[in-house]
This record gives sequence, C-alpha cells and structure tokens, in this order.
Amino acid sequence: MTTPSKKPARYGSVIGVKPEKLDEYVRLHAAAWPEVLAMIAQCNIQNYSIYLGKLDDGNLYLFSYFEYVGDDFAADMKKMAADPKTQEWWKVTDPCQIPQKERKAGEHWMTLREVFHTD
Repeated sequence: MTTPSKKPARYGSVIGVKPEKLDEYVRLHAAAWPEVLAMIAQCNIQNYSIYLGKLDDGNLYLFSYFEYVGDDFAADMKKMAADPKTQEWWKVTDPCQIPQKERKAGEHWMTLREVFHTD
C-alpha cells in the first residue's frame, strides 16, 4: 500500500530587477550553477520558476513560484542559506535585484499571499 503524497505548499514572491543588470541576471539563470540547483532540490523545493515583467510603473519585476514538499520550511531555508555555493550565487545575483520596501523583516524577495488556486 502506498502512502498518499502530501500536497506541496506553494510560494510566490516578487522583487525588482535593475534594468542595467537584466541581461546579466538572465544570463546567470540560463546557466544556473549545478550545485545551486542541487541545493534547491535538497531543500525540498520543486517546480521553481522565475518570471520577468515590466509593470505599469515602468519598472522591471521578477516573480518567483515554487512548491515546497518538505516538513520543515524554516530548517530547509536555513540549510540553503548556510550553503557556501548558494552564498556565492547570491553574491552575484543579489546586486541585480531591488528588494521591495513592503517585504517582511528578514526577507530579500517579498513573499506574496496566495488568494486563489485551482488544480
């Protein structure tokens, strides 16, 4: 008998992107480092996507979506943040981004509240 798999927790977040850094950001993600991708998987994240859009205010924004399938999100995020290769990745990607003023303390990307979902 198989155990039913638990439904993933869905996360959406947003951050600005500096126009002068957009090409670099896209280039970095076109060849994302294998160690960083492995750490994402080890931290129970799947179906991770980042979208780019220019909104009515004229600014560029990144929207990320991922599904978390683990049992302890905080511990997995702590594990990811402690990983030296992930820290190195963030050192090259973070300067491309513009964190939102409305984000919660401790957030780099602003977490969004899900208001609708259908399977």
